[in-house]
Amino acid sequence: MTVYLDSLFLLNFIIDYLLLLVTAKAAGESHRRVRLMAGAGIGASLSALVFLPGFQWLLHPACKVAGGALMVVAAYGGSPHLLRMGLLFFAFSCALGGGVLLIGLLTGRGLTFQNGILATSMDLKLVLLSAAICYLVLTLLFRRTGRHTGRELEPTVVEIEGKRILLTTLHDTGNTLTDPATGRPVLVAEGERMRDLLPRQIWSSLRDPAAAMEQCAGEDFGHRLRLIPYRAVGIDCGFMLAVRADRVSVGRREYGGLLVALSPTPVSDGGGYGALFGG
Repeated sequence: MTVYLDSLFLLNFIIDYLLLLVTAKAAGESHRRVRLMAGAGIGASLSALVFLPGFQWLLHPACKVAGGALMVVAAYGGSPHLLRMGLLFFAFSCALGGGVLLIGLLTGRGLTFQNGILATSMDLKLVLLSAAICYLVLTLLFRRTGRHTGRELEPTVVEIEGKRILLTTLHDTGNTLTDPATGRPVLVAEGERMRDLLPRQIWSSLRDPAAAMEQCAGEDFGHRLRLIPYRAVGIDCGFMLAVRADRVSVGRREYGGLLVALSPTPVSDGGGYGALFGG
């Protein structure tokens, strides 16, 4: 089969990007498209180099594993769960390989492996059309899953007195915490992740919200603080310290000055997100 490097690069770039995206979604890990594209670009470049003279050494299994590891680092570098992300990525890659072989056995055409690299004899326009369909199916699948479970990850900006931080927020319809005075939803954020926006006496005393309010009484920041009652498993009536933000945006939605409840403990078991929102 004749291999065209442009089609080969584009095909593997698309496949690698989707694999990295699926890995991040499955792990509930925050991700950036630019970094996913960088990881996919590394994988696609290595795939194309294999077909050039003098680069056959890249076919060695150790080189393939190293190339996959480099893709993972480029896409998720800095994540505290990098090893888990890498294992998931390789698992999805193996599943993809099995699926491609199955399709080949059933249809006798479509994607094939050449030198261990995904290749195709399809026209470049058909490759682009197939990629668009794959992206659409993947997007609809995750949106549908998100609506069914009430959970999705969204970037969130919290701004107080000109300072701002970026959080990854889990949208969970099971979170019904609201501001008692206005009825508006309350963002629940890990206090540790909010520390750059708060005076030290607040984020160091989150387990005793009443004491934190007392310490800030009479200070300029004190007027922003509230006590928010909440109920949870094993807690009939508890209180969390909350701070009035100047601006909160969740995804593409602007909420203005919302209350941000400061959780003294992590809100995510795996650390994939740092806030909860039920609005």
